[in-house]
Amino acid sequence: MSLMPTAVLITGVAILESVGIAKALAAKNGYELDSNKELFGLGIANICGSFFSAYPATGSFSRSAVNHESGAKTGLSGIIMGIIIGSALLFLTPLFTDIPQCALAAIVMSAVTGLVDYEEAIFLWGIDKKDFFLWAITFITTLIFGIEIGVLVGVGFSLAFVIHESANPHIAVLGRLPGTTVYRNTLQYPEAYTYNGIVVVRIDAPIYFANISYIKDRLREYELNLPNSNRGPDVGRVHFVILEMSPVTYIDSSAVQALKDLHQEYKARHIQIAIANPNRQVHLLLSRSGIIDLIGSGWCLVRVHDAVQVCLQHVQSSSPSAMKLVPQALGDLADSGPSPKAEEQQQKRYGFFKNLWKAQDGNRDAGGEVQPLLRQNLV
Repeated sequence: MSLMPTAVLITGVAILESVGIAKALAAKNGYELDSNKELFGLGIANICGSFFSAYPATGSFSRSAVNHESGAKTGLSGIIMGIIIGSALLFLTPLFTDIPQCALAAIVMSAVTGLVDYEEAIFLWGIDKKDFFLWAITFITTLIFGIEIGVLVGVGFSLAFVIHESANPHIAVLGRLPGTTVYRNTLQYPEAYTYNGIVVVRIDAPIYFANISYIKDRLREYELNLPNSNRGPDVGRVHFVILEMSPVTYIDSSAVQALKDLHQEYKARHIQIAIANPNRQVHLLLSRSGIIDLIGSGWCLVRVHDAVQVCLQHVQSSSPSAMKLVPQALGDLADSGPSPKAEEQQQKRYGFFKNLWKAQDGNRDAGGEVQPLLRQNLV
């Protein structure tokens, strides 16, 4: 058991080193690499070698570089190299005794130099400075401390970047494009207009324990720093926060609890949350966790425009101090009602999707929870 930590470390470094040099050579020669086959071959070699007290086999940067610069193209070169090295160890060792180590190092350095892709560094600098920093820190660390430390540092920084991006998702305030019912990022589309007292926020990531605190902080920021709205009556503060959840593919229990806490905070300040366009799995999870009942089933709508219309009716018909947070039927809020023919087509589509989802889910309660959302989606 005392060897387990060392064995795990050796395994990790061996995998990273082998796959790293394999990908470098694959990119240089323009062929596809199957990492699973590489690791399978590496595993077979180490299993067989363990019966003969052999050293752990890995993909070597230096020997692979020398092999590549020698013109080798197939795996047969490995067999020939093994035969030559074995013969040299058995019969030619005395001849290599007096060769200076600097001469051997020169051979390795001249071979490895060709593997450094300077054009890739220039490309990364022009595309993403963060990727260039990752490339540079891995290269410098490998050059100074060796391949094992360099690979571990590179993997560590990569994981840190992934965690940072996951914990700080992109969140956008949406506005309505003139002449449409389409809502887009107000920073990307400055001509999009917003409504007084209503903030529409799109969360472009799954919501879970790692990013829920950041999301709550951004929502509070949008509440305190009221966007420059140019439509609707002047109400002085935010009364409605609409969460556009179409990009949200997953939500966990920590996020559910945080949303409940956020609802209580908003309720104390007379702010109503509305949810727009969640996917089916997220909608079912919100229903089962009690979020939908907590905010009100009428506040879970399919389109952002529908949610805005609900909020606008309350803003326009009630004073801020006496605002009633009870949404009306969606049919009363649309800009114009559907024609009888369109209504008949909607009924047919609604029945089809209702039966389809019931067959897929096999749960009458779950199907009933989704029906109002489906109904609104077809209006």
